[in-house]
Amino acid sequence: MARERDEWTERRGISRRGLLIGGGAGIGLLVAFALWPRAHVANLRAAEGEHILGPWVKIGEDGHVAVIVPQAEMGQGVTTTLPQILADELGADWRTIAVEPAPPNPLYANRAAPMTLFEGSLGLPDDWADDFATRAGLTVTDGVHAEAAYEAPLRQAGAAARAMLCMAAAKRWDIDWQACDTEDGLVRWGEETLRFGGLAAEAAAETPPDPLPIRGFRRGGLIGQSVPRIDLPAKVDGSANFAGDIRLPNMVYAAIRQGPLGDSRLTRIDRAAADGIVGVLHVVENPRWVAAVATNWWAANRALDGMAPRFETGGGLIDDTHIETGLRTALAGEGARMVERGDLSAAFTGARIYTSDYYAAPALHAAAEPMTATAEWKTGRLELWLPTQTPAAARHAAAEAIGVAEAQVTVHPMLVGGQDGSKLDLEIARQAAVLAYALKRPVQLGWSRVEDLLRVPPRAPAAARLSARLAPNGMIEGWLAKIAAPATGRALASRLVPDHPEIAALTGWRAGDPYAVAGAAPPYAIPHMAIDHHRADLRLPTGHMRGGSHGANAFFTECFIDELSREAGVEPLSFRIAMLSGQARLARCLSIAATLGGWDGGSAGSGQGIAAHAMHGSYIAVMAEAAVDRSQRVRVSRLVAVVDCGRQNHPEIARQQIEGGLLFGVAQAVGAGASYTDNLGQARSLREVGIPALADAPEIVLQIVPSSVAPGAVGDIGVPAVAPAIANALRAASGTRYRSLPLRSA
Repeated sequence: MARERDEWTERRGISRRGLLIGGGAGIGLLVAFALWPRAHVANLRAAEGEHILGPWVKIGEDGHVAVIVPQAEMGQGVTTTLPQILADELGADWRTIAVEPAPPNPLYANRAAPMTLFEGSLGLPDDWADDFATRAGLTVTDGVHAEAAYEAPLRQAGAAARAMLCMAAAKRWDIDWQACDTEDGLVRWGEETLRFGGLAAEAAAETPPDPLPIRGFRRGGLIGQSVPRIDLPAKVDGSANFAGDIRLPNMVYAAIRQGPLGDSRLTRIDRAAADGIVGVLHVVENPRWVAAVATNWWAANRALDGMAPRFETGGGLIDDTHIETGLRTALAGEGARMVERGDLSAAFTGARIYTSDYYAAPALHAAAEPMTATAEWKTGRLELWLPTQTPAAARHAAAEAIGVAEAQVTVHPMLVGGQDGSKLDLEIARQAAVLAYALKRPVQLGWSRVEDLLRVPPRAPAAARLSARLAPNGMIEGWLAKIAAPATGRALASRLVPDHPEIAALTGWRAGDPYAVAGAAPPYAIPHMAIDHHRADLRLPTGHMRGGSHGANAFFTECFIDELSREAGVEPLSFRIAMLSGQARLARCLSIAATLGGWDGGSAGSGQGIAAHAMHGSYIAVMAEAAVDRSQRVRVSRLVAVVDCGRQNHPEIARQQIEGGLLFGVAQAVGAGASYTDNLGQARSLREVGIPALADAPEIVLQIVPSSVAPGAVGDIGVPAVAPAIANALRAASGTRYRSLPLRSA
């Protein structure tokens, strides 16, 4: 460890003396101290008959291989794809693989999560963001980077365990361990074999070699196979436990009513009305909410209706007019330059400039599973069962809410009903902790569908003003995107890593928020380009949604590209491909999508539109067929999508994730918009959200391009290009250009 530490500090030019003297006071010291490496000790526990072979794997004497997974299963298949990597390197039999959630430990930090959540907030270099994830113990599930973040440590863990098993077997056979290999749960030496389970105890006592004998991707291994999903059998037969399935002795049920957005305070309730409802046991008042506790949830929720809580709200009005005015005001002000290429000022001087304005309303998650949590305070400890994408932050929030140390709180992450980002919210962890602490008995808190729609932070609203100059050959010579949006990345960082000195010290690092403009830079070869973020302080809490800011920014970009192609008199597909110099993978996606979809050029009346996008190492082209029916509803009849996401570790899960993203993109395009009046959201049911039903789902044609390059993200890549493809199809169908999300009015 000392040698590794010396090499680490030498590479970064840091010495202990330099740390203490060069840091000085304030931000320099904070950053320098934070960069100093820490050693983390594994804290796994073995059940009877199990043996620990490193922090990522345990092997039982019965032959089972338990792989430690630090990510929440949200339907994205992470409890299959991550064990698949380790099992492939280990040489395990897939039928013996089990999954166990990771204990709290920086060893399991998601080093790629800052690329989605925090790098955009702080605007710091990638290596800082990677190191910060470990220092902060950031185990957040972002739905995008799981394989990228964990492939290396899982490969290393599999190689280490394989070597230790081979060492144990070699001692029995009295041979060099490097003459052994593993396959299908067996250690092999010629015709001789020994099972993993029989070697587990001896292997656990071995020390893995340095360097590790990593095999990596190989033909015939588990990688590249659609192995059976570990989470599906329990979900199919109903034995899978979600947070709402938890049952504890003496447990009661709670429903909650929270105040409007802003600085709301509870002022009055009709307590007698609650007492008159059979089954009601307690009423718990909090400055910002009131909860009814009963023998069943329905009685508790009825009690809330009867109590008719009243709140006093300060801090300013939040409604649609306030949001739109705030975005327009921010757009008219000075922005922070986030991306710059060439000399845009010179390119625009004296030229004809084309300009269009776009708008994206706040977007609701409307997850299948409303917020639910079960908590128990017993013998000075709090146990908390909830679906969460960030167990460490949930633990901190719960401990802070009741004034105890984090060491007194245990979080049991449950299966998550929907991959959409809503379970990054921490409020229910605080509320469940307060209720359990006050009642001194187990309590299950469930938000109603109305509360879930009103309180889960939506995807941020945004407004954009895009300007461009066309060159004499019709191609784009200059591009300026001004994006007005809240600084959601900064907000996420402060919520998910609260009270961290680096976050606090670096809040003012940059004027703009790269998260807000993620996906706004076109993938095309435009010589002169600039992207500005105009920060809008709207008082509306916002959060991360599947696709992130790419969902709105790709809509702005690809619709404007379509507008410019028509101004240039060039067919939209050819217009894009002509500017994709150096983006062969995206050009190929566009060409295949056009061929598969029968692209006719997006001519008037065709109802066909096309769009493309690149994010997180993956590329997509979408051709949509859409029209507005007689009732003025947008109908999407077909989506043809082509994706290049690199090597597919599990082809079927990759396909499922992309198809799910495409449908999520349709929902964002034609529904899911939030409207606000008097600090309250107006949608109170899924019907009012406007999410398309199964009967409205379009035909989907998906082709994934075979590739051997490193895997890209598949969880989000299906989302961003759908809305602009539909909007461009509506332009072709009716001649009307739709510039607002959701696509309800031109």
